[in-house]
Amino acid sequence: MSKVIDITSYKRGEPVMNIIELAHWFLSKESMTNLKLQKLCYYAQAYYLAIFDAPLTNTTFEAWVHGPVSPALYHQYKQWGWYDISKYDGPLPKLNKETEEFLETVYRTYGVFSGEQLEQFTHREEPWIKARNGISSIQYCTTEIKNEDMKRYFKNLMENDN
Repeated sequence: MSKVIDITSYKRGEPVMNIIELAHWFLSKESMTNLKLQKLCYYAQAYYLAIFDAPLTNTTFEAWVHGPVSPALYHQYKQWGWYDISKYDGPLPKLNKETEEFLETVYRTYGVFSGEQLEQFTHREEPWIKARNGISSIQYCTTEIKNEDMKRYFKNLMENDN
């Protein structure tokens, strides 16, 4: 039986799921590159922070050359290189309705784009730019993108979109 993840049972500020569970959720929708998976997980984390003022997942994202990257997630799938990671058909945790709808919205919004397109989006966004602190977009960088920066930027983006 799948575990029910209920965000109301979590203490404020605690993550709802681990990064591999989140990756499995997106990979259950389609096979995709590590690049696209990274960006979908990043956008899910960023918007969740902005909406719920708490992290969705237990990972950090760093400002790598190809945009935000969770090192833990990268190492889980790095053997795939630039090839698509197989679609996931294993067990998924049962999410509450609010979290499921949230992830579906992220997927409908960003899942239509390629990893390269999503990378370009993140290169124009303040959290990645700020974390790189003037480092060229082609230079090595592992600076953490702060949750607070993601929350502020995406909250502002949503408020200005209305």
